Amino acid sequence: MSSVAVTAQTAGPHAAKAAVRRRTRRSGSATHRAGPVVYILLGIVLLISVFPLYFTLLLGSSDPVEISRNPVPQWLPDTSLFTQFATVIESTQINFWLALGNSLIIAIVVSASVVLFSTLAGYSFAKLRFRGRGPLLVFVIATMAVPTQLGVIPMYILMSDLGWIGKLQAVIVPALVAAFGVFWMTQYLAEALPYELIEAARVDGASMIRTFWSIALPAARPAAAMLGLFTFVQQWTNYFWPSIVLSSENPTLPLVVKSLQSNYFVDYSLVMGGVFLVTLPLLVIFAFVGKQLVAGIMQGAVKG
Repeated sequence: MSSVAVTAQTAGPHAAKAAVRRRTRRSGSATHRAGPVVYILLGIVLLISVFPLYFTLLLGSSDPVEISRNPVPQWLPDTSLFTQFATVIESTQINFWLALGNSLIIAIVVSASVVLFSTLAGYSFAKLRFRGRGPLLVFVIATMAVPTQLGVIPMYILMSDLGWIGKLQAVIVPALVAAFGVFWMTQYLAEALPYELIEAARVDGASMIRTFWSIALPAARPAAAMLGLFTFVQQWTNYFWPSIVLSSENPTLPLVVKSLQSNYFVDYSLVMGGVFLVTLPLLVIFAFVGKQLVAGIMQGAVKG
C-alpha cells in the first residue's frame, strides 16, 4: 500500500492531497526545468549556427547573375541545388569520386589511429605508475602550444626525402597521433576508471593488454567516440597540409572545392553547391550518431 493511501486512511483525504502536493513540489524542484530565458538563448545560438548553412543553400540554389545583382537572391532554396550537385560530380575539371575516396581513407584511418593510441597513452598516464610520467605528460601537452606552421618546412622536406609527395601517406602518417587526444583520454580515464577494477583484473590473472582491452577500453568508450568524431570532422575538412603535399591528380574534397573557384570568374552558386555537398556527409553522421554520442557522454559522466 502506498504512503498516500496510508495517509488518506489515517489522517483523512485532505492530508493525503497535501502530501501529494508536497511530493510534486519536491520532484519538480529536483528536476530544475529551464526557464524561457534559457530556451530563448539556445534558440538564438541555434539560429546563428544554422545561418551559414542556410545561406550556403540559398547561394547554391541561385543563378550567378542573380547573386551579382542581389546578395540574397531568394529566401528559400529550390531544386536547382541538385543541378549544382550534378555539375560538381560530373565536372571534367575535378575528380570528385577520387577526392571522396581519399577523404574517406584519410579520415577513417586517422580517426581510428588517434583513438587507439590516445586511449593507450591516456590509460598509461592515468593509471600506471612509471618514472617520468608527470614531466612526459607535460611535454606532450606543451606540444599543443607549438603552431602547426612552424613544422611545415621540415615536414615537407621529410616527406620529399621519403618520396611521399602527392601520396596519401604524407597526410595520414603525421596525423596518426594527436597530443590533444592523449590529454583528453588521460583526463577522462583518471576519473572514469577506478583502480579497484584494474586490481581485480590483475588478481584474476589478466595481463596488461587484457586489462586494457577488457576494462579500460569499455570505460573509455564515450570519450573515445567523441574523440573519433572530432578527429573525423577535422580530417574531413582539413585543407592546409593536404594543399601542400597533395596534387590535383590525387586531391581530397576541400581541394576539389578550391579547384571550382580557380578561374577568373568565380561561379559562387557552383562553389556553394560543392561546399554543401562536402558538408552533407558530416550532417548525416551527426544526425545518426549525435544522440548516441551525447547519451554516452552523459552515461560516462554519472558515477555511483
